[in-house]
Amino acid sequence: MKNKINVPGLCTFIATLMLLAGCSTTKSVPENDALYTGAKIKMTHTEVSSKQKNALQNTLKDLSRPKPNSRVLGLPFKLWMYNLGSKKGLGAWLRRKYGEAPVLLSEVKLGRTAGILDNYLENRGFFQAKVQGDTTVKGKKASAEYTITTGPEYKIKNITFPADSSILGASIRATQSKTLLVPGAPFNLDLIKGERTRIDIELKEQGFYYFSGEYLLIETDSTVGNYEVDLYIQVKPETPAAARQTYEINNVYIYPNYNLSTISPDTNLANAELYRGGYYVIDSSKLFRQRVFEQSMQFLPGDLYSRKEHNTTLSWLINLGSFKFVKNRFESVLDSTKLNAFYYLTPLPKQSLRAELTGTSKTNNLVGSQVTLGWRHRNIFGGAEHLSLNLFGSTEVQVSGNFGKSNPYRVGGELTLSVPRFVVPFLDIRGRSEFVPRTNLQLGYELLNRQNLYTLNSFRGNLGYTWKENLQKEHQLNPFTFNYVRPLSIAQQYLDSITKYPSLSKIVEEQFIVGSTYNYSYNELAGSNRRTGIYFNGLLDVAGNIAGLVNGSNWKNNEVGTLFGVKFAQYAKVEVDLRYYKRIDQRSQWVNRLILGFGYPYGNSRQLPFVKQFFSGGNNSLRGFRSRTVGPGRYTPPNRDNPAVLFLPDQSGDIKLEFNSEYRPKLFSIAEGALFVDAGNVWLLNEDPLKPGAQFSSSFLKELAIDAGFGLRLDFTILLLRLDFAFPLKVPYLDKVPNHNMVFNLAIGYPF
Repeated sequence: MKNKINVPGLCTFIATLMLLAGCSTTKSVPENDALYTGAKIKMTHTEVSSKQKNALQNTLKDLSRPKPNSRVLGLPFKLWMYNLGSKKGLGAWLRRKYGEAPVLLSEVKLGRTAGILDNYLENRGFFQAKVQGDTTVKGKKASAEYTITTGPEYKIKNITFPADSSILGASIRATQSKTLLVPGAPFNLDLIKGERTRIDIELKEQGFYYFSGEYLLIETDSTVGNYEVDLYIQVKPETPAAARQTYEINNVYIYPNYNLSTISPDTNLANAELYRGGYYVIDSSKLFRQRVFEQSMQFLPGDLYSRKEHNTTLSWLINLGSFKFVKNRFESVLDSTKLNAFYYLTPLPKQSLRAELTGTSKTNNLVGSQVTLGWRHRNIFGGAEHLSLNLFGSTEVQVSGNFGKSNPYRVGGELTLSVPRFVVPFLDIRGRSEFVPRTNLQLGYELLNRQNLYTLNSFRGNLGYTWKENLQKEHQLNPFTFNYVRPLSIAQQYLDSITKYPSLSKIVEEQFIVGSTYNYSYNELAGSNRRTGIYFNGLLDVAGNIAGLVNGSNWKNNEVGTLFGVKFAQYAKVEVDLRYYKRIDQRSQWVNRLILGFGYPYGNSRQLPFVKQFFSGGNNSLRGFRSRTVGPGRYTPPNRDNPAVLFLPDQSGDIKLEFNSEYRPKLFSIAEGALFVDAGNVWLLNEDPLKPGAQFSSSFLKELAIDAGFGLRLDFTILLLRLDFAFPLKVPYLDKVPNHNMVFNLAIGYPF
């Protein structure tokens, strides 16, 4: 889709809107009051660095109350909407839905805010700080100014841990090497609270089940001179005896068929069956085999209590995906320092059916709908194994481009068996991670019909393993994968096109791939509220190695090897996706992505199989170009701009380089903006006479496609709707800058 924008007219419209709205910011301000525009922080007599001073000023300004009316790009849009509304009818709805009442000077409490700022500074080690507030009124607008004298910043001199000879005191002292409190560091109350939490976590791993960080007292002595403080860590005298003792596990009782309406289930302990490893299971129906609990329970009778093992057990049981509710409790054994552990597990229904109707929007500008029917069994063999069958059918329509008469439809299905452990012949592999490893067996079939062109059959399958080290690191290893693509029929129109453009034959050629894959991903932002960090995903994909050794095939000598009478592919492929997310401030983020892909076809293969090749262009790639229309190299697809002639955008390559950079400012409420630039291309490793200019060479940087643009994202919580407007700046096969025709992309979710 290509559109032209009347930029001068748009700018005039926006400027007029701003001018009209700017005159009405004080329209709703009552008499004898003023519109509050915010606070300024003025710092005097401070000895901190300029960087620290700026950080302090920003924090103190953020702590000041009340907050002035919100702004987008410096403009109070919500206040304007409030002033444009009225007290009744549609105007009242406009105010309530999109408006924001003016923040008034009468709401400003200088003394209270000064106290908040003073308290924050004291908690940061500025014990001699002074804060004074004042207001300035100009017409119907007013602001506040807080003048702050910080004085010197106190630093930590000495830290003293408990010196008593008790088990608790000795255990606290043993953690001293990991303390967060370092001599010479600035005094910080948040750091002191963090130290209490750290000690509590350490003690929980040593069996102190009933201990809490609230039982720790960290006293501060600021009279030691030279603007320093001594810290004394003590156990509060009122700490109960139970919190001063370590506890070990006595018995573990498991209720795998627990009903929430059950009253006093623990009365059935006489019916408990002792399993290997020391666990008692109360389940007369024997829903689950012993192996499920042997892997899940991290505690053994006689072990010291550990918070980590406690959480790992719960996480494992939850991640099995077979239980609706997982609860547990610990109970002290009378007159001892032992704990009985109880686990109450409410199973999900063994079997379930589901039906889904979804709308789809793909990077190749196909939109359509898909119907999926799914069946799942959550305990097919008694070991919490999941067996699922999904059947689907979809149809799609090309919303732009020159091949609208070849809209595809698909039907197919996938059968998946997922076992919650490593299944390896002759080996029993067990881990202690809180995440459940899985062995997966998948078989799939798909029929693709591209109207008036061709119909393809596709069979695929894999046997492999997925496991996580932690929230950030995940592995996926498939020792065996296969993919077989075979054309069922090819229309005469497409055969005629192949005669004229032989490169189109690659799309419908028979493909047989047998190999292995390994994927590793690392996400620094997973499981945290951080907005600065890296994401890495690496893929290694090899195929045809063993079969190639047996057959001794070589495409250069026309020596073709077959497996089961079918030519098989041989290649090694590596792909890296590296992203860096940088938080600029509270309302904006800068994201960069680099994709590197390299495929080495050999033996039977002159190029990578079509389903394994790299593509570029589209709403998650180079947004100024349509999906799969970039490259390879500087090759120009025939008649790409002639709608009267068949053109399928499936330009593929063995090598890929792509870079994307995007700035994401928060605008207001659910809206987020974007400014971006994309660059990239794909290339062939070996020369193809049918595609001149497609081979990778030392001039690859000159062959990069480049685009830039802007976008709008609407976050509706359940989905993020993305609208991107991009302009191609450089086309690899053109020597001059192309006309700046806009490309519109509509998608769901971030591009990366």
